[in-house]
Amino acid sequence: MRKLIYVPIVHTQVDMGSMQEAVENEYIKKYGKAKWKEHIKAIDKMWAGITKKLEALDLDYKKVKLYQDGLPICGKELEIVQDIAQRGGKNHRLLLTLLEKGATLEGTEDVNLLLKEYNYIKATVQGGKAGRIKDTKSLKERGRENLIQRDRFIAKRIDKTLNDGWVGLCFIGAQHKVDKYLPKDIKVCGMDSTQCGFDSTVFA
Repeated sequence: MRKLIYVPIVHTQVDMGSMQEAVENEYIKKYGKAKWKEHIKAIDKMWAGITKKLEALDLDYKKVKLYQDGLPICGKELEIVQDIAQRGGKNHRLLLTLLEKGATLEGTEDVNLLLKEYNYIKATVQGGKAGRIKDTKSLKERGRENLIQRDRFIAKRIDKTLNDGWVGLCFIGAQHKVDKYLPKDIKVCGMDSTQCGFDSTVFA
């Protein structure tokens, strides 16, 4: 039996890399500075809650694999996590804590699909800022299609690397539907699951 704990997340500023400032400015433009501050506080609270609930699971981390939204298969996965953690990324700091407990980190995404995602976000932000994107519908459609391709790839990656008797922790953006493409022998638990050996409300 293979189990996957599905951890839906909201990305922090640090996760945005070079797009951090542009994304923040676009958010403030749409919703205001006060709303942005509330957004940041909510994300901080979310990560504190995830950390606390993971500790309560008392997993055998020597049989846990970590899958991370945005982490490419590249041979430098640990260096990427360490770099983002050093810059204040709460998600990646948590990954380092779990690695110290014995968990195994897996490269999760195809680098080419991530590059497409980066270009999509960049085009979206620039379009909103300067009106450069005339065909907004076409842009959104490309974004949706790339997200589906990423989800399919991540699901295949989990299937390939998650050993029998092991547990996977998949930290994934809330818009993703990776669980939709996983094989049936992987039992998924998380926000909406009631059919696994873990507390189904852990990430509610």
